[in-house]
Amino acid sequence: MQDTVAAVDVGTGSARAAILTLDGTILAKASHAIAMHQPAPNHAEHVSTDIWHAVCQAVRTARETAQVPAGAVKAIAFDATCSLVVLDQSGAPLSVSIEADSPWDTIVWLDHRALDEAEECTATGHEVLASIGGVMSPEMQIPKLMWLKRHLPDRWPNIGYLFDLADFLTFKASGQTARSACTLTCKWTYLGHKTPGWQTSFLQQAGLDDLIARGSLPAQANPIGTDLGPLTEQAAADLGLSQTCRVATGLIDAHAGAIGLLGNIEAQDDALDQHIAIIAGTSTCHMAMSARPRAINGVWGPYWNAALPNAWLNEGGQSASGALLDHIVRWHGEGRTLGSNAHQKIIDTIEELGPAWQNNQARLQILPDFHGNRSPLADPRAVGVVSGLTMQSDWNSLCALYYRTAVGIALGTRHILTAMNEAGYDIKHLHITGGHTKNPILMRLYADMTQCEVITANEEDAVLLGTGIVAATATNAFAGLTQAARAMTQTGGVIRPDPSQKPAADRDFAILLTLQEQRRAIDAMLQS
Repeated sequence: MQDTVAAVDVGTGSARAAILTLDGTILAKASHAIAMHQPAPNHAEHVSTDIWHAVCQAVRTARETAQVPAGAVKAIAFDATCSLVVLDQSGAPLSVSIEADSPWDTIVWLDHRALDEAEECTATGHEVLASIGGVMSPEMQIPKLMWLKRHLPDRWPNIGYLFDLADFLTFKASGQTARSACTLTCKWTYLGHKTPGWQTSFLQQAGLDDLIARGSLPAQANPIGTDLGPLTEQAAADLGLSQTCRVATGLIDAHAGAIGLLGNIEAQDDALDQHIAIIAGTSTCHMAMSARPRAINGVWGPYWNAALPNAWLNEGGQSASGALLDHIVRWHGEGRTLGSNAHQKIIDTIEELGPAWQNNQARLQILPDFHGNRSPLADPRAVGVVSGLTMQSDWNSLCALYYRTAVGIALGTRHILTAMNEAGYDIKHLHITGGHTKNPILMRLYADMTQCEVITANEEDAVLLGTGIVAATATNAFAGLTQAARAMTQTGGVIRPDPSQKPAADRDFAILLTLQEQRRAIDAMLQS
């Protein structure tokens, strides 16, 4: 009986599970939808019990499809979005919604209700800001918790547990309340490179001096992949696994992708500075690692041990990338009639129209900050810009708008890489995973707009692979996360940039920066 591990990835709209062998081969995958509730602008919520149910369904289906007996699954690990789960003192769900008596106990990562609180955190000038690019994001947990305490004061005294979603899942699986170094360091202002990690002076300034006790938060975070013990009897029954299955300390979804993409590159090798993991789906995360800490304005980090061991991590991001293309399709009259497979129909047309047509769309310029600019401007209030519209409203106009939005997304990645390279990186290789790998237009643009090599993995689902590596770390098959990553990570194909596209890419990037300047000027005029 071959040993395997289970990997679970909880995204914005579904829970996915995979069964992997210890050489990194995914035997089977399954997914199950999760619900999201948006009771007001900038509010987005999940139900934690619904997420757990979806996880269990996905794991059961994946194992059955792989035809692997329960006893052969030696460990399980979870990655998830950086959503915030709130439980009461008995461990039951506690609503985070403005709707009274609702089941919605989880604030989704993309929720921007805490814009004002995030700005207050930034205004403190506290040293914790040096590890998040100097600016607090409303997508992090501290401003969301400030919002809860202020706007739902009747709920705050009833809180007994606060979890990042990945830590909630390990709690459900193992009964252990340990938290991951990845989640606490990247989203809770815990400083993994300092002792103590919690900076109580900052929590006091944020009005959260009772946070650690209120949320049952530990004094010290667990390294990724730490064995938390076996599944509880209830969790084993829910998941359809054996109670001998070990539970590994989990991580954020994008960080799992970084491990799956970069795990076989030595952390102490300067070559690591030349590589970046790009996890590109609804949003896009840009994960660069180095043996040296680098503070970069508008880029999260440097975080210690938040992905690969003994490495510093910087994380850039675009809050809406795939989601922006979805929006463009819905926005245009022609797009609203396409139904399923809309993206593929548009992509097929763009490819049929060819390079000459694509180059002729250059007067249409898109600043893709429709949901703010996470990096490198760190401005959640930023808005998008469309320049160059005409009276056309036909099919080709939709294709042009879609194509130039894709150009804007790729240029946004170039802007992040530019900030990272100015701080000491020398990025030449983009390792990409996620939904964007299925979009040949985007993949070509990533190469041409950045003039970097685009590398895809043999295992196209690097997030589930990375989480499988974390699960394998909790078995006795490997000495640690580094050894598991080396054994299970594989390099795939390469898309090389077209040097003839460099002049156009440089021109479009200069236009993107000009549009940002114009937006700032307009905002200043409106505030005067």
